[in-house]
This record gives sequence, C-alpha cells and structure tokens, in this order.
Amino acid sequence: MLTERRYSFTVALVTAAPIPTLARMKSLRMSARLLCAALSFTAASLAFAAEGKSGVALKLVVTNLTAPAVLTDFDGKRVLVAEQVGPIHLMTPDGKLTPFADFTSKLKINFGKFDERGVLGVALHPKFAANHKFYVCYSAPLRSTAPTNWDHTMNISEFTAKGDSADLGTERVLLQIDEPYFNHNGGRICFGPDGHLYIGSGDGGHRNDINKADTDKARGPQGNGQDLNTLMGKILRIDVDKPAAGKLYGIPLDNPFAKGGGLPEIYAWGIRNPWGMSFDRGGQRELFEVEVGQSRWEEVNIIVKGGNYGWNLKEGADWFNPKKELAPLDKPYFDPGNAKLIDPIIAYENIAGFPAEGKGKSVTGGYVYRGKALPQLAGKYVFADWSKNMGVAQGVLFTGTRGAGGKWTLAQLEPESHAGQHIGAFVWAFGEDKDGELYVLTNQTGALGTKSGKIWKLVKSGN
Repeated sequence: MLTERRYSFTVALVTAAPIPTLARMKSLRMSARLLCAALSFTAASLAFAAEGKSGVALKLVVTNLTAPAVLTDFDGKRVLVAEQVGPIHLMTPDGKLTPFADFTSKLKINFGKFDERGVLGVALHPKFAANHKFYVCYSAPLRSTAPTNWDHTMNISEFTAKGDSADLGTERVLLQIDEPYFNHNGGRICFGPDGHLYIGSGDGGHRNDINKADTDKARGPQGNGQDLNTLMGKILRIDVDKPAAGKLYGIPLDNPFAKGGGLPEIYAWGIRNPWGMSFDRGGQRELFEVEVGQSRWEEVNIIVKGGNYGWNLKEGADWFNPKKELAPLDKPYFDPGNAKLIDPIIAYENIAGFPAEGKGKSVTGGYVYRGKALPQLAGKYVFADWSKNMGVAQGVLFTGTRGAGGKWTLAQLEPESHAGQHIGAFVWAFGEDKDGELYVLTNQTGALGTKSGKIWKLVKSGN
C-alpha cells in the first residue's frame, strides 16, 4: 500500500544553549540520539508509521526540459518556467510551452555537468500587471572589480516584459554579489507581503564555510554566515520601488542594520545554502527557507527579521566542527557572545552522517499548500530531498506539519502514482500557481546536459 509515512520526531524553534559533551560518545549514531533528546527531539523511534493512502498523485505536465528551476504564476492562466541553463518559458495548464526569454548567453555555467550556477530565481513585481517588471537572479561572468581568482558574479536584475516576451535590453542590474566558488549561491528570490524583494544568498561555497586555499580570501576565519560585513550567507531584503543613496534600490527602514552595525541589505543571517524560499500565502504569511546541510542535517527554517540561523556555528542543532564536519563539538568553535541562534523547525538526517537513519542528501524547498484540490495537505509545508543518492535519481517528497506548541512533524509523502521510497527523479525545485496548487520540477540525471527535465503537478489520485 502506498502511504504517507511519519517520522516520529519534532523540532521546536529554540535558541542556542549548552548541550551534553559529545566527545566521549562511542558513535555518531548514539551522539545524535543523545543530542536530540537534549534539544527536545522526541526521538524514541525513527521508524515509519503507515497512515493510509496519501490520496496524492503526480500528474506529468511537460517533458523535454533540462533542469527546470523555477515555476511561478504569470497571469493567472499561465505560469513562467525557468530552466537553470537559461531559457524561460510560458506554460499553459496543458503543458504547452512558448518562449519568454533566454539567458543562456548571459550565464557562466558548466553545461552538461552538475552545477549550482545558472538562472536561480525569478519573481514578478507585485504590480506586474501594471508595470510589467520582473526580476531574475542569475550567475554572470566575474565582473572586473572582483578578485581575479574568484569564480563568478551573481546578478539580481530588473527587466521589463513586453506582452508575452521579455525585453532583455531593459536590464537594470540592481545588486551584484561576487562569488568565490561555483557552489552555495542560493539565488532564490521572492516578494513578501510587504512588497519588498527577498534574496537568498549562500555562503560563497567550497565547504564548511572555510576557504579552499588561504589565497582565495573568500571569507574570514569565522566564515561568511556570521560575518555581517558580507552579503554572502544571508537572507537579504531590498525595496525595488524606492531607490536611494545612489543605488538602484532602497533599504527598508526596519531592516536590522538599516542604521548601522552590519550591511543594510541584511534581513537574517547564519545561512549556508538556501535552495528554496517562499512565503506562505495564508496563515501568518511566514517566510519558509530550506538549508542544504554540510554532512549531517538538512534543515527547514522559518525566517524572521534579525534572526541568526547559526551557520557555521551550528548545523541543525549540533555545534558544527569546520575542521571535521562529521564530528560535532560540545561547544561553539568560537565565542558568539550573546548571539541568540535559531534552530530549524525541522531537521532530518543526511545519509553522509547517518548511513542507517539518513533520509536524503540535499533538501529542496517547497511551499505551504493553500490550494483546494488536496485538502489533506492544507497548511502543510510540502518539500523534498534532492535524492537519496547523488548519482541515482531517488528524490523523496516530504510534508511538515505544525502541531501543538509550535512543534513540527516530518512525514514522507508517497504519491500513489509513484510506488516505493522515492519518486525515481532528482527533485530540482517546486512551483506554485495562482490557485495555490503545487508542481514538482525534476530531471533524471542531476546535471545540466540532457533533456530529461519534467514538470509534475500534485493532483488528487485517480484524476
């Protein structure tokens, strides 16, 4: 029987506190269990519990894409679909694609192989119907003012659409972030209920938020995530409608460092690699972000203004060890002072750190479901893991459910159309249409070469 299966652990939003010494524990498995107990993980059992059929299926909408990375509403009738390798399409409900834009010539990207660069985010202005403005975050060649041994520059640019196509000649580059390495860019963007543009920026890459070589000078000794003088490793917020101070954007007056103490664009920090960021269109309009972990924990966070999400002091609820990532510390590797660190609402084990209990390798962010077709998912955060195996297509769908006291429960969502413990594809991204219905964006290779990309819609099983 195909089921939605629940993991019996929950994670509450807590602040950093001393935790039991881990050095004397005999194994990582035992360490994780004791740590979780100390942090109110209810980890008595990590077994699945069958809950009956999910009532959900994946309906194939379109094929022959490469790596579909973004799907967002365009005009209430069609959606925009962006491929990481450059093309952006308009898509009708029956899967018909027409060209909207092509960023291929603007990108620095490794075609045919795994890459974290490309078209990473697309967002329409809240008043798009009137002003026709939209915004794209993409990986451009390294600009001339960047360190010459760095990799590329991430652009956040404004464009204007003319009818059913984009005029790329209207580009205004609002913000640029020089990136030392090809990975950990983040790049997801979205507009909030306040009308401001939110930008997920990764820690700059390599691993552990440390430099690959001293000559890279990609960050200081305490990493980018905790450094308030860099835009890397942050959630940023800017005002695209009110340029000020000689820039093409303004700073919201209530940004945490609008008056000093850090870069004014920063909204939250302590971020590693945000591969998914979206506002709940209902409820409290919260901002959900997922954090691709290093080797032990994959995270889901609710982002709040001024929040410090711990990286690279913490991974999940562990004190992170940047010199030996699979061996968490019993205290922070540097003194964070009075910093209050926010733990994830959900954290699940990465197979690298937990070969027996691990549930995946790399979290992929989704949306809180607010559609009407699947009432059993109402209010749940629907997301995924990229794949249980980085070389084999074994993506897994999950739901997160908020319970009493603000605690969240993780469950595997098994579509009745796809038997077993995975859906047989790499889960690249999620999308949401005007009605709040959700889409799963996949491909079969985990790379940017073949035309194996597909878009699926979450529908009622039997439809």
